[in-house]
This record gives sequence, C-alpha cells and structure tokens, in this order.
Amino acid sequence: MQAIVFRQGGQVAVETLADPEPGPGEVLIAVRASGICHTDIEILRGNYGASAFPLVPGHEYAGEVLALGAGVTGFAAGDLVVVDPNIGCGTCPGCRAGRVNLCESLGAYGVTRNGGFAERCVVRADALVPAPGMDPALAALAEPMGCVLNGLSPLAGRRIDRALVFGAGPIGMLMGIALRQRGAEAIMVDLDEDRLAMAAEFGLGALAQGTAELDRLRHGCDLAVDATGVPAVAARLPEYAANGGNMLYFGVCPPAARIEISPFEIFRRQLSLFGTHSLNHNIAEALEVIQACGPGLGRLITHRLPLPEVARLFGAGTPRGAMKVLMDTE
Repeated sequence: MQAIVFRQGGQVAVETLADPEPGPGEVLIAVRASGICHTDIEILRGNYGASAFPLVPGHEYAGEVLALGAGVTGFAAGDLVVVDPNIGCGTCPGCRAGRVNLCESLGAYGVTRNGGFAERCVVRADALVPAPGMDPALAALAEPMGCVLNGLSPLAGRRIDRALVFGAGPIGMLMGIALRQRGAEAIMVDLDEDRLAMAAEFGLGALAQGTAELDRLRHGCDLAVDATGVPAVAARLPEYAANGGNMLYFGVCPPAARIEISPFEIFRRQLSLFGTHSLNHNIAEALEVIQACGPGLGRLITHRLPLPEVARLFGAGTPRGAMKVLMDTE
C-alpha cells in the first residue's frame, strides 16, 4: 500500500508499505478521507507527541471496513467508520476519571501509531464509530468537531447568548458553527477577509481584528474563545468577556509562551477561565452535529487531494486560501 511516512523529524516521503493485517480485536479499514491538522505539522517538527518515527501521520479520518480480526463483532465489510484516535492507558487518574484525553501516557493513531494518511490502516475495534450513509469527507470532520464539543463541555449549564471566537480557521469555524447550533450568537474575528466572508455564509457574525465594531464588544460576550494559538490574542480574552462570563483557551499556544492576566480582575468580575485538550469520546455526538448541519458544511473543505499531493503539502505548506484540506481516495 501507499502511505505518507514521517521517517524522522522534518522528513516526509511517500512509501510503499506492506498491507497491514488486523490482529485480535482489530479492524482493517480502507481510508476514504483523512484531514490535515496543524498538529500533524507539529508532530513532523518533533513538537508534539512522542516523536515515534517512523510514523504514518493522520488522526482525522474515516474509512471503509475491509476485514475483521479475531473476536470482533458489530462491524461488517463495507461499513463506513470514523476513527476515535486517542488511546489511553486505562489505569492513570485521567483514564479512571473517564478523561482519556488527559491520560498520563496518551497515545493516538497518527501520533504514536500509524494513522490515516495511508491507503489502509489497522485500528482497534473499540476506536471505531459507525457513520452509515455519510459522505466520508464530512465524516472525517468528526475528530475536529469532537475537539470542539470537548472544548464546550466545561460550559454545560452555563448560559451563552453571545460568543466571540478569535480565529476563523477550520477549527475556529467549527467552534462557531457548534455554538450557533446551540442557539448562541457566534461572532468570528480574523484578519482574513475570505475567511470572514465564509463565516457570514455559515450564518456567523464576522468582524475584522482591530475594528471599532469589535471594540464595542468589550465586556459584552458570555464567552470569548482563542482559536488562534497566538499568545497576544489569548491575553486579551478578559477584555471581551462580560462580567460573570467565560474564557476558553482552545488554540494551541507555544509551550514556552507566557502572558499576563490580572487575578484581581478574574476575582472582581467573577470570570471563568478554561482550557481544553483534544477530544474525549466525542465522535458519535460530533457525527450527529455534522449531520444536523447538512451537506453545506462541506464548504469548509476547500481541497480534496490524492495522497502524493498531500505529502507535498507537508513540505510546501497548504495552498493560499485553504481551509480544510483532505486526502480523498474516492
């Protein structure tokens, strides 16, 4: 089979690998769609995960069942499935609390085990979620949408009428769409006019950074979200959270970055600050949200490319104006 391989940090190649075979409790799938995530770039650079090279990357993917390993039931050849990538140890405090994303030795398909940028992949049966009748490209959005749903989980029971999301890239846009589905007025903030135009097409508010309209939202939002990973943006969330409001660090800032926040302001204005990491068994719910959005969500996918072209992008960067880029084998 053909696969994209991170041979070592900074080195990408398309290689011919032996077709994998499912062992007990495993399923062999033919990958139908696999999305590029910025995390993949950080894995390649050696900045995320265990640098488990050589590695087939890809943790946002959907595929078709080809064969079942011993003891596997509940799936049949031809079933469309989505991979829930996180692999917990099952014994650490995070796992025992039901938070696999906080596992002390967290692994993941495409991070510590071969993932979805290949023609075929072997996955544990308990990591697969059925997606019958769905477009595989839309089904592959379930992992990032699952991250969004985990990001919103600390807000359960809190009233969010207006939300401000900084960063209208693919993951930020999914955050805005999910908030709108929950009945909130979701406003996207970005420097890119094309991304703001897309936000408006999805029925979201759209404001350019540094405008008077944005200034008028100071202390006016029930939720302020950083989906940029830019420390200077993350530092400004308290400016936009209303008294009693919420702030979410959802973008991935550099590990060494530091910002200043006033403890007195958090205390006096009774602000809540959250951070969330990855997803936590949210794939099934994410598929429901994606189906509720309808096929129009596919506008978020701007490029569907064959495997060799995806490999090239890891070195050259994503195309100008790209939103979600998929490896598409259909």
